[in-house]
Amino acid sequence: MPSPTPRTHELHANAGCGCTCKAAAAAAAVDAPRRRLIQIAAAGVVAPLAFAAAPAWSRPQAGDLLVEEDAEGTPAPLRLADIPMGKPMLAFPYDAAGKKARDETRLNKVALMRFAEADLDAESRARSAGGVLAFSAICTHQGCDVKTWSTKEQVLICFCHSSKFRLREGGVVASGPATRPLPSLPLKLVGDQLAIADGFSAAPGGQPA
Repeated sequence: MPSPTPRTHELHANAGCGCTCKAAAAAAAVDAPRRRLIQIAAAGVVAPLAFAAAPAWSRPQAGDLLVEEDAEGTPAPLRLADIPMGKPMLAFPYDAAGKKARDETRLNKVALMRFAEADLDAESRARSAGGVLAFSAICTHQGCDVKTWSTKEQVLICFCHSSKFRLREGGVVASGPATRPLPSLPLKLVGDQLAIADGFSAAPGGQPA
């Protein structure tokens, strides 16, 4: 007898059969990552509109500090020395006065990358703080996280569909399916701490396929 599908198992369960269907559970487990990617992609499609409609106070503000994305307990504002060379770090803006990260939306998530200042052109250097550049960590294709650095290619890569971005050239697309550059976030130093100098250069998030 063929193993029941998740749908037939649902019907049997609703009928009160009381069965335990390992095949259905396994199929549901396989489907879970796919559903998660679909949810992320759907969120990314409407992201630019959602970001534009968000209240101004919820977006990154000039003067905000930065804290690591997965910091535990009371977050410590990131210092220049905390950012390693050649390895991206994901962060959120941090309202120092309110002592709270602006993490209500993942559209505020930024990717920090540190380069030798001598390797940056004048335009990139002007947006950086001690060689640290900040870009939206949300892919402009369908809204997945962009967080993998290729030392060989010198690009930041989206883990979902492998779009590649050249950070030292303003976040331009090296290869798609993304067609829009990553929005940049200008930085400055306040003492030895990284701070936001201005808002995103464009609304972060994905675009309809």
